[in-house]
Amino acid sequence: MPHEFEVREEIALDATPEQVWEAIATGPGVDSWFMGRNEIEPREGGRTSQEMMGFTSEATVTAWEPGKKYAFRTAENPDGTFMAFEYLIEGRDGGSTVLRFVHNGFLGDDWEAEYDALKVGDRMYLRKLAVYLRNFVGRIAAHNVFAVGPQVADRGRVWSAFTDVLGLTGAQVADGDPVRLAVEGLPPADGVVEFARHPNFLGVRTDEGIHMFIHGHQDAVVVEHHDFSGSVDGKDLDAAWQSWLARTFA
Repeated sequence: MPHEFEVREEIALDATPEQVWEAIATGPGVDSWFMGRNEIEPREGGRTSQEMMGFTSEATVTAWEPGKKYAFRTAENPDGTFMAFEYLIEGRDGGSTVLRFVHNGFLGDDWEAEYDALKVGDRMYLRKLAVYLRNFVGRIAAHNVFAVGPQVADRGRVWSAFTDVLGLTGAQVADGDPVRLAVEGLPPADGVVEFARHPNFLGVRTDEGIHMFIHGHQDAVVVEHHDFSGSVDGKDLDAAWQSWLARTFA
């Protein structure tokens, strides 16, 4: 039996409403901070698509008010589950914006665990959006990695792997901590911790990229990397991160 859910979030962003709109309501903009490869037909009733890991999911645009409101909804599955998303944009003095976000719909039998994951995950993705708008606004990611590793139940092991690849020591990680990202097959890069929610999410920014390390629903380990340099072939980026996941959690 499907279960109704709703997540509501609000975030202040160092960007204009127009810049926020480009980031949330255009395919290249969404690619630069969210996940997968996205396309958005710019009108109410238009179609959206997200391609990720060989699968494509589609939705319908249910509200389209440029610079103000954008919403879309997936089709209802045979079991009655679906998801709907709404973004409300409000400009503030000084060129900043408040973004209000609503994610609702119906979840399936594992709804409690899914809901817990969504409540945290939605907030972390909005934090990642803020990192993009503050540091890479107007730029489009040349490639975005969504690398999925194995299911690992040991939270301490996963968090230690995240901190080790960033040159951090200890479980206590704070916003602003400097990092040294070192992954075999990729050039090393200095960066900073943008947000940390122990033991599930760790967001990092370098001069040319945004990274998010996730220990998510059903203990899946995920690495995301949005590369703005274009200096490394996308296939090589994917391969490097998949290789790291395989070695680290063998």
